[in-house]
Amino acid sequence: MPLQRFGSVREHARRELFTLLTGDAPHREPALAELAGPAGWPLPVAVRAVALASPGETQQLAALLDDCLGGMVAGQPCLLVPTADPEARTALDGALRGRLAVVGHPVAPGDTPSSLRWAVRLLALVPPQARSGPDARTVFVDDHLSTLLLLQDEPLAHALAARWLRPLADLTPRQSERLEVTLLAWLEGGGAPEAAKALSVHPQTVRYRMRQLEKLFGPGLRDPRTRFELELALRSRRLMAQVRLRPVRGGRRARVVSAEFRPSPGDGRIARVNGL
Repeated sequence: MPLQRFGSVREHARRELFTLLTGDAPHREPALAELAGPAGWPLPVAVRAVALASPGETQQLAALLDDCLGGMVAGQPCLLVPTADPEARTALDGALRGRLAVVGHPVAPGDTPSSLRWAVRLLALVPPQARSGPDARTVFVDDHLSTLLLLQDEPLAHALAARWLRPLADLTPRQSERLEVTLLAWLEGGGAPEAAKALSVHPQTVRYRMRQLEKLFGPGLRDPRTRFELELALRSRRLMAQVRLRPVRGGRRARVVSAEFRPSPGDGRIARVNGL
């Protein structure tokens, strides 16, 4: 077969494979394997979908990364990256450095749409200031699973917050905000000194606010299940408070969350998504 014809067949097979992997139709292993051969893309153990902020970078990044598939899905530029080690990030971080990209969780090839769906969802939550310039960087879905889970169904999250934070309903917005922030820091830190450090206030201030909270919530603050539900409710409310509407091209409006997306814990820092 002439080299040019071989290249054309290979590229066609790769496009077909990309479409099959990212499509909604049920995946059949024989169909994937049948295309993988002509595409020169042996089916990996796992795949990560990468949602890109700029469509113009798809081919460039596909060339930098080790044998990935690139294309568009419903107008969203993305890459499918073979993943031999789900914990490995160095190659992706290096190739994507200096640009905004969201890397989905590793999945079996047949579950590629799931990795892509959550990568696209998280990309929509990245704040405008982190989309370009020095703050643009790689974001991993693995580091924000709880955020995606809590924002998956906002009406249900609102119901959760309303149910468990009802004792704060009669306070002024300022009082409620102060006590919510304190309670969340206390639940996360495990005590007044840790909460005070997180909030940059005196431990005695935290203890005073916790006495107020104990009067409002009663002995429930000592119950493990109540504490768990309260932390979920507070995190949900904090995230939803950070979600706002902003205008985008075409006059539509898109939801973004102004949570701070920091480097992964592997870089020695912890990603904080609760706004504290």
